[in-house]
Amino acid sequence: MSTSSPVQTYNPNEAENKWYSYWEENNCFKSTPDDRPAYTIVIPPPNVTGILHMGHMLNNTIQDVLIRRARMTGKNACWVPGTDHASIATEAKVVARLKEKGINKSEITREEFLQHAWHWKEEFGDTILKQLKKLGCSCDWSRTRFTMEDDLSKQVIKAFIKLHKEGLIYRGKRIINWDPEAQTNISDEEVIYKEITSELYHLHYVAEDGTPGLVVATTRPETIFADVALCVNPTDERYTEWIGKKVHIPISGKLIPIISDEYVDKDFGTGVLKITPAHHVNDYALGEKYGLPIISCIDKKGKLTDIAGEFSGQDRFLARKNIRKKLEEIGLLLTITQYPGSIGTSERTGSVIEPMISKQWFLQMEKFALDAQKAVDNGEVKFHPEKYINTFRHWMENIRDWNISRQLWWGQQIPAYYIKNTDEYVVAESLEEALDIAKEKNTDISLSHEDLHQDEDVLDTWFSSWLWPFSVFNGLNDPNNPDFLYYYPTQDLVTGPDIIFFWVARMIMAGQHFTGKAPFKDVYFTGIVRDAQRRKMSKSLGNSPDPLELIDKYGADSVRVGILMSSAAGNDLLFDEDLMLQGRNFGTKIWNAYRLISGWETEEISMKSHEKYASDWFLERMNVVYEEVIEHFTAYRISDALKSIYSLIWDDFCAWYLELIKPGFQQKISVETKKQAVQFLEKLMEILHPFMPFLTEEIWQTLSKRTPGESIMLHQIQIPEYNGKSLLNEFQTLKSLTTAVRNIRQKAGISPREELQLITTNEPETDVFSLEKLSGIRLIISEKKPEGFSESFVNGIVEYHIPMTQKIDVEEELRKAIEALEYQKGFLQSVQKKLSNEKFVAGAPEAVISAERKKEADALEKITLFTAKINELKSLQKE
Repeated sequence: MSTSSPVQTYNPNEAENKWYSYWEENNCFKSTPDDRPAYTIVIPPPNVTGILHMGHMLNNTIQDVLIRRARMTGKNACWVPGTDHASIATEAKVVARLKEKGINKSEITREEFLQHAWHWKEEFGDTILKQLKKLGCSCDWSRTRFTMEDDLSKQVIKAFIKLHKEGLIYRGKRIINWDPEAQTNISDEEVIYKEITSELYHLHYVAEDGTPGLVVATTRPETIFADVALCVNPTDERYTEWIGKKVHIPISGKLIPIISDEYVDKDFGTGVLKITPAHHVNDYALGEKYGLPIISCIDKKGKLTDIAGEFSGQDRFLARKNIRKKLEEIGLLLTITQYPGSIGTSERTGSVIEPMISKQWFLQMEKFALDAQKAVDNGEVKFHPEKYINTFRHWMENIRDWNISRQLWWGQQIPAYYIKNTDEYVVAESLEEALDIAKEKNTDISLSHEDLHQDEDVLDTWFSSWLWPFSVFNGLNDPNNPDFLYYYPTQDLVTGPDIIFFWVARMIMAGQHFTGKAPFKDVYFTGIVRDAQRRKMSKSLGNSPDPLELIDKYGADSVRVGILMSSAAGNDLLFDEDLMLQGRNFGTKIWNAYRLISGWETEEISMKSHEKYASDWFLERMNVVYEEVIEHFTAYRISDALKSIYSLIWDDFCAWYLELIKPGFQQKISVETKKQAVQFLEKLMEILHPFMPFLTEEIWQTLSKRTPGESIMLHQIQIPEYNGKSLLNEFQTLKSLTTAVRNIRQKAGISPREELQLITTNEPETDVFSLEKLSGIRLIISEKKPEGFSESFVNGIVEYHIPMTQKIDVEEELRKAIEALEYQKGFLQSVQKKLSNEKFVAGAPEAVISAERKKEADALEKITLFTAKINELKSLQKE
């Protein structure tokens, strides 16, 4: 141990900067294949647009705990970092930046836009990764990947081509979810439905001959210009005679037919449905069924088209207001009622989704879903907690084909090349390859590069993310490379349950399809970080603290401990800044213990009996707790593992072991005892290191002579075995007796330095010297009870007495004793009433009956003690 005395106060910011630089300089995070078992985690790649928030803090702290522990248990730990190109979010950022410079996206070429996007990515894209370093994340930064870098993009294209060749990718016209703000379609899973109260407009569609017609209830009067039919239920007797007739669309006057289908809900609105195939997914299905035309009246910017006449060019929501006025003027708006419903919004931009007809690329998902479900059901992939298996199963059983194309420029451009003046296209990795394929298919015409045009769309960002566990190891480009063969499949995935379908399920699918193996063995689902009002933390609500400010204020270790202490797997975390304070107090406790041990002066004397007793007990205790920690990690109870270590250090090591062995004022301690204390502290730092990496490194480095480049994180955790007689029960007795005496001291206001007598009939089953040292008592074995008043307590079946005649306020103690006696009598009465109830005794489980009988016996014993105490106090009153 270093001879220099440690500073009085630990400075987390200094230590964090010092040790993180040291770890990086000495390649402590770096992993290369060797003969050790691999342990691999791939980071859920944050968006390049992202900055560190509380969810990242929780997720990445757990990952770092797992990876550091793996390093310290003999595994070759590799944590691969990286970022996601986030097509929609990044393109929005770049478009906004261009606007600030007076440039519109529509005024520049695709190539020019991508240059701006790459400049933006280089400037801001690594921000969140740098922030993760402040948290202490021990990623192998040399392996940092980006979903749009060349090697990963090539694998995305290879995956598309393979799936297309297998007939799993197809192009088709469908109703899509159009985001007018982002100017792209999004998948069904990216639509967030919000509960709202809508207005239900009751419109009059006049009959063909000008007589009264049918009334239609709709929430979207702005789409009437795209109506192609009205539909009623064939069993609805109100409208049977109308089937086959025609009516006029309000305002436009266009005639449309009335058809029938059992799809129509007779009880909704008026029971008459307007069919607008271009602007509603269910209407589209009816339109296909009956061969109805498809007319669009809203464009990609969310504005009405020319067929809307005087409302052409108006925003859809403004047009709704103006159309309402027009309908009122011409007498075709009969009434407006309130209707509770939901509205689809874009997860990324919050814009109201516009259903729209478009030709898109789709991936067939049914077979993928069946295989993924099988992997989870048979335990090839395990979920922690298991409750999310049901959520996963629901998604798999209700899977839809995946719309994988997006109308953006930032992303992997779809590798489909259209042949000029034909309806044909070819799929290829490059223009050159596409031209060769096109020539083979069209031998009768002469083709050149100018005759091919690549699809303008890019692939959904998730189409690159689903390959992440193996694409980071170049698994599709070179499936025989050493990294892929050694590190894949990975071991653990740590993520949130909100992307169980978007990402977790799709990665399982991709892993099985492209590599023949599930991409990971275990999935740990974190909870969602919420505020005290149980609201999800978000910038818009202003309820999310800045994680970097918390780190600056409390230190990274304290923040890590605080957030993990209340984050059981899958359960939401209610954030409270006091948690960070608890983490800081824990760090202070450890630092003070380190300073205490460091400050002890030694001499060459034998280890005293109570020191040996304390050391044997603590070694046994440390073995027991470490086994608990192993069990917790095995079951992915990360928070419980931390709590066990916390208790071992705070309670067992600091409050009991150090208190028992510490020398008296200005006294020295044996060399052997201090050496043992240092060794214990060293082992505790190793056990704790995954949770508090900076503080543990700071202390560990000084406890023994270290070589340059040596680090606690590369040191294997090895707890010396305890082979002696078990002392756990004895020491528990010591704790109980000491605590009872201390409570009596505190209640009576007696100084810890004042020696008390502890009188009992039998010597307790513990080390007496240790008891006397910790309790400040002198043990007296006597068959006689002490004269006068004494405080008494029972441990096990043994009664103990502390004479208190000169140290108490008799009147106050008598009042408390009478109050306690009355409480116990009332409690006993309630228990006995329950036990005298024949129905209760006959119907309750035996364990419950036994518990009630024990309560009865305890209450009777306490009544006896309090009665005796009251009698003693009354006798003192008379003196």
